[in-house]
Amino acid sequence: MKNHYIRNLILCSLSGVLLLSGCGKKEISEEPSTPVEETPADIPVVDWYTVASESAARNYVEPPKPDRITLMSLGDCLMHMGVVNSGAQADGSYNYDFLFREIAPTLASADIKVINQETILGGNDRGFSGYPAFNSPTQVGDAIVNAGFNVVLHATNHADDMGLLGIENCLAYWDTQPSMTVVGIGPQTEIPILTIEDTTFALLNYTYSVNTEVIPSNVVDQVNWLCNYDPGSRQLDFNTIHPKVLDDIKLADQIADVVIVFPHWGVEYTLTETSVQDQMAQQMADAGADLIIGTHPHVPEPIRWLKGAGGNDCLCYFSLGNFVSTQQDTPRMLGGMAWVTFEISKDEVTIVKEDSGVIPVVTHYTNGPTRVETTYFLESYPAEKAANHGVNAYANCTWDKLDSIAKQVFGEYIMTVDEALATKDNAVGSDTYNYTKIQIIRD
Repeated sequence: MKNHYIRNLILCSLSGVLLLSGCGKKEISEEPSTPVEETPADIPVVDWYTVASESAARNYVEPPKPDRITLMSLGDCLMHMGVVNSGAQADGSYNYDFLFREIAPTLASADIKVINQETILGGNDRGFSGYPAFNSPTQVGDAIVNAGFNVVLHATNHADDMGLLGIENCLAYWDTQPSMTVVGIGPQTEIPILTIEDTTFALLNYTYSVNTEVIPSNVVDQVNWLCNYDPGSRQLDFNTIHPKVLDDIKLADQIADVVIVFPHWGVEYTLTETSVQDQMAQQMADAGADLIIGTHPHVPEPIRWLKGAGGNDCLCYFSLGNFVSTQQDTPRMLGGMAWVTFEISKDEVTIVKEDSGVIPVVTHYTNGPTRVETTYFLESYPAEKAANHGVNAYANCTWDKLDSIAKQVFGEYIMTVDEALATKDNAVGSDTYNYTKIQIIRD
């Protein structure tokens, strides 16, 4: 302990001072001793205890803290046409950097930065479209890269909105962005691994469906499926987890320090998780998942700790809600930035419970025409903006109502921006990562 260490240094320093001052045992001599002159009164008396204390304090070295790695994750980037049109520039180009304007400084402080790109970047030459079959500009991908994200999720119910060609175009775009780890779509033979210093994070992303009860034959091998299905008919069973999900988690648990699962699941617009989500989350934890971050319901859902069968603690965010949208209900304007702090010691990697939680965010748009301004942290979102939010044309929106929903759903897990940034003490740094893929070997 620090105090015990200082005490020992003081004792050693005092011992050295006493020896140097001639306070040890004298030798016996037959010669008469020489008279000792008295010390003049004007010579100061040295406070050796103070000297030793100051010396101990100067020489004390703070024991090194364990390294920390932080992860932040955002919910659904839902590119309705109101969002698409908000990025239109006078010269005919598109730019979406404004979406991340308010959160960018905080985002920059995290090591792993994740966003759920709800809508497919299916090819700009095919034109842009909103609900129900989305095709979003690749410029939103540019903004995601510019903001500093290094992980993008694409296993959503809109992954097949533009068919196989849309998935291929989306992957081709991300191939031009080597800093980005893309998970959820494409051939399913590899587990993405993100490495921060020497710590490895497995990233697994699955969707319950692509808005069909039967998986389209052309994308059956191009999307990661959360729910089990009949191999012959491709009929989905929405109440049963796909065995491959659990196999992937078990394999990932063997090859990575941390296993993170991003399921696209649940029932839209419900502020609590379903029994199926509960069941699947526990199965994931039992298989070895350390962190689960859910998307799809478009509203926030609770956060809970689960205990896996192997004794592992698993933190589960059932839904982060929307990051951006122009939906027409107050809870759909509210989302969360998950903030997770990992502590890296010699023998293990653990989630720091007291330094992990969620920072509520709110999207602001106006009406006439619908235009998105940006997404704010709720704590810094002006109350007067809430009173003039475009969603008030459809539902009552006030800052107090948004705050009440956040507290109702997220409860004790709510963090402030300052609290999140304070967790970065002794962090390893956000530029020290690389991306690999590990081949899944199965019979």
